[in-house]
Amino acid sequence: MTNQAKNHYQIVVVGGGSAGITVTAQLLKQESNLDIAIVEPSDKHYYQPAWTLVGGGAYKLEDTIKEERDCIPTGASWIKAAIAELNPEQNTVITQDGRSITYDYLIVCPGIQIDWHLIKGLPEALGKNGVTSNYDVRYAPYTWELIKNFKGGNAIFTFPATPIKCAGAPQKIMYLADETFCKNGVRNQTKITYGVAVAKIFGVPGYCEALEKVAAKKEILVQYKHNLKEIKADRKEAIFDVTTEAGVQEISVNYDMIHVAPPMSPPDFIKTSSLAGKEGPSKGWVDVNKFTLQHNVFPNVFSLGDASSLPTSRTAAAIRKQAPVLAHNLLALIGARSLDSQYGGYTCCPLVTGYGKTIMAEFDYDGKPKSSFPFDPTQERWSMWMVKRYVLPYLYWNRMLKGESFEPDNWKFLLNR
Repeated sequence: MTNQAKNHYQIVVVGGGSAGITVTAQLLKQESNLDIAIVEPSDKHYYQPAWTLVGGGAYKLEDTIKEERDCIPTGASWIKAAIAELNPEQNTVITQDGRSITYDYLIVCPGIQIDWHLIKGLPEALGKNGVTSNYDVRYAPYTWELIKNFKGGNAIFTFPATPIKCAGAPQKIMYLADETFCKNGVRNQTKITYGVAVAKIFGVPGYCEALEKVAAKKEILVQYKHNLKEIKADRKEAIFDVTTEAGVQEISVNYDMIHVAPPMSPPDFIKTSSLAGKEGPSKGWVDVNKFTLQHNVFPNVFSLGDASSLPTSRTAAAIRKQAPVLAHNLLALIGARSLDSQYGGYTCCPLVTGYGKTIMAEFDYDGKPKSSFPFDPTQERWSMWMVKRYVLPYLYWNRMLKGESFEPDNWKFLLNR
């Protein structure tokens, strides 16, 4: 599987997460003789969508982790290394250990970079004294410790000013916390605040209004245009920049617990490469055509997943729809055919609104609800909780990472499971 001697591959895949494994598996299912290497430094593979449930005490952390070697598709080589540079002009990637690897075709999908350091005091505060985040495997279990042992006071949940992966996650854990506080008899002594750096609770109409109603019903104080900038752990103070018509004002809010969704950005090695967009929303991200997933400057380069410039929510469900388009178009390019497969921006965010309740938010580039199921997708449903809690993890490990399709119309294979 791991081949440290070879320095040239037909296809190099940067990143062995959801996107890298899925697209590699799909390519090899269609052309088993492809010469593919995945460059990935981690020896663990994580099912990150379940970390919200870990933080809510409804999922075991160990069930979100597998060995990376067990996820690498048969027929692909694994180069266990981190990327230092991307040089598309020379069809070369350079690893942090100094290795130079050339390619005929490149797929860039290393995921997103979490910028803890952009919130002053946060890196030092995380994981103790009431400060946590489900965006890291190290802290999701601590989230549950805080929630189940909470005795009342100020519980703050935040959403940053940058694009992030799984944009619903910052409020999902808040709703689970609310129900746990109610169950434990401390909700009447608790003020829950959602500090949102943007102007809406969710960016897609229909789902936005549904979530506003959920927050109002739960008597959660939603504070818009509140961007967390600093944690003063010694005082248990959260410092926000609040944008008003008069300008930006700094405020301080005391917390007894705070769940932070940190700022995120493209990995630095993408930002500094010529693959990055130079302006507008694509600035810093891998600049690809939003329909074909082919790079806008370098035709032998493709990208999908969180590091791409694709203007849709960054979720595993988006990757599920992106991977077959990319695989089809890359194979078409190799075969000198037209790139005629198109990605319409589909993504899905299962918005957990409580234990046994989920809004299955599906939408595309048009920002309109686009349900795979025959009912109103903006409503909370027990069935969608079951899909989130049980069906999707099974499909992820056993179908998606294997390069298999699992559209709702062929989910009948689950009926006996």
